[in-house]
Amino acid sequence: MARPPKDILLVTGMSGAGKSTVLNTLEDLGWEVVDNLPLVLLDRLLASPLPGGDGGDSRPLAIGFGAATRGFGPERIVQRIKQLRDEHGHEVGTLFLDCAGSELERRYAETRRRHPLALDRPASDGITRERELLAPLRRWANRLIDTTTLSANELAHQIRTTFHRDKLGEPVLSIVSFGFARGLPSNADLVFDMRFLRNPHWVEALRPGTGLDADVAAYVAADPTYETAVAQIEALLLTLLPRYRAEGKAYVTVAFGCTGGRHRSVHVADTMAARLRAAGFSPTVSHRDLATAPQDSLEGAPARV
Repeated sequence: MARPPKDILLVTGMSGAGKSTVLNTLEDLGWEVVDNLPLVLLDRLLASPLPGGDGGDSRPLAIGFGAATRGFGPERIVQRIKQLRDEHGHEVGTLFLDCAGSELERRYAETRRRHPLALDRPASDGITRERELLAPLRRWANRLIDTTTLSANELAHQIRTTFHRDKLGEPVLSIVSFGFARGLPSNADLVFDMRFLRNPHWVEALRPGTGLDADVAAYVAADPTYETAVAQIEALLLTLLPRYRAEGKAYVTVAFGCTGGRHRSVHVADTMAARLRAAGFSPTVSHRDLATAPQDSLEGAPARV
């Protein structure tokens, strides 16, 4: 059975103009990416199921190719694009990456790479030949980016801004609780210290419980500074998380710590995860030290109130 029409972006342009940066950025955004695919294999790619048999996958597809791709022919490619649109209903766009010859020569000299069309000649010869070969595609392309003055980071930012799709390529958001007595989580991006809140460990009836228990949670939430602090942390996360997404960060781990990792941090981590879900995020929650035994020597002296 034929797969449904796809949103396809063909990425081409001058060698050294940033195709790898574009494709890597699109992959980080959640696109399906294939580089240097011979044109004759395109039908087979579109008809084949994805790993796991998910034939209904609707991720957009980016295909990178250039003058060094096997079977390259600009006129034939333009004709193939028209076929994909007219006969199969695919939405096909073409992004052409251009760059001034002098800058391309500088990049090749800096990286000491050989131009693919001038392996035994100066890079300038290959650049001139490639520009002639690609001229029909440059005229045909509906998107053009000149990377002459762009750094790799600037180009990646422009691609993220232009080709980001809602709910595609969202960072994997993890909320973790932990105990400082057992060390910081090694993968934490943001760490919040909850040891300023009053400690249920020093209430005999609450000590055996955890932050998942209603009576422990109520005790922590009754701290006079609790709501102000939690609201400010929530506001900070709602500001930062979209920025992490815009910068293409694949994983974000937010860690909440208390002394033993059983009471305060557990409750706040669960509370923050619920608030972030209400704001449209999809965090996973784990409690690293929840199963540890309570121990007075870890908690220190009880706070005076």
